[in-house]
Amino acid sequence: MTLAVLNQDRGAEGGSLVLRFENTPTFTKVLHLQHLNEIDPTIDNQRAIAVLVIPQDFSENLLAPDRSADVQILIDGRKTNAASIVGGYMQTIVQSYARSHIAQSSGVTPRPDAEVVTRNWFNPNLNPQEALEPCLICLLATVVGLPLASLSIAREREMGTFEQLLVTPFSPLEILIGKALPAMVLATFSAGLVTSIVILAFGIMLKGSFLLLVLALEAFLLAIIGIGLFIGSLSMTQQQTVLGCFLVMPPMIMLSGFATPIENMPEWLQTLTVVDPVRWFIVIIKGLFLRGMSTQVVLINMLPLFAIAALTLSAAVFMFKRRME
Repeated sequence: MTLAVLNQDRGAEGGSLVLRFENTPTFTKVLHLQHLNEIDPTIDNQRAIAVLVIPQDFSENLLAPDRSADVQILIDGRKTNAASIVGGYMQTIVQSYARSHIAQSSGVTPRPDAEVVTRNWFNPNLNPQEALEPCLICLLATVVGLPLASLSIAREREMGTFEQLLVTPFSPLEILIGKALPAMVLATFSAGLVTSIVILAFGIMLKGSFLLLVLALEAFLLAIIGIGLFIGSLSMTQQQTVLGCFLVMPPMIMLSGFATPIENMPEWLQTLTVVDPVRWFIVIIKGLFLRGMSTQVVLINMLPLFAIAALTLSAAVFMFKRRME
């Protein structure tokens, strides 16, 4: 594991604590940060699993008999199991240093052992509703948008009205746009209704931008509806379409990180989740509700949604043209 250290203390005690972490076999690499602004990118980009912050007055407080010397440990909670293990190692090292300092101090009143105060940065009360309820917006949009888009094409073919579409002056792309818009409108309405319930009924406030949430929702629906249109273009009957949707939706939800963190999955399965649009929208919607995700990070997570939408919509147009021929 890689550890990042921000040592703001210029005394010997702060450097001695850093050496304890550098000489432990637990961490293979130690990154030295220079400013507080480097902490968030280090954690967000997974350059280090944890950050040790030593304040400026650490040495002064440690040598004073009537003060308490504090250090801060920030751990990336996305890797659940690893975070718990790393947190235990870091607390052990700090407690060992505290006991060693007490034993070596002369003329200083012994202080009690190190006290660990744990605080969760996002969702500090660990309320499961705050983590789960916003995800229902994504799940409902998936359940509504995917079948509606796919069934709209299969129903035309099964009811015998598909040939009527062929004699209209519309191109295959225009026909698919006409099939996609109702599904997009209904899915947007359903997601908006659930968003209102989450905010008004459950009291889970949106900490990020509402406009970014709407833009991310529409990008997500483009990807979902593209998958639905592709399934509908392949199917000959509505029963085949329903089976195709049930074949696609459970893996998409299971691999999205909704119930199981993606970081805890096998590496080959983590690679497979890259093509799952639900994964990227759950990251966005959790970030906007729980942590007020910035515009830049939201746009970065929207790029895979646009790529998936472009790929699936292009495949749907191609298959639709083949069926028309």
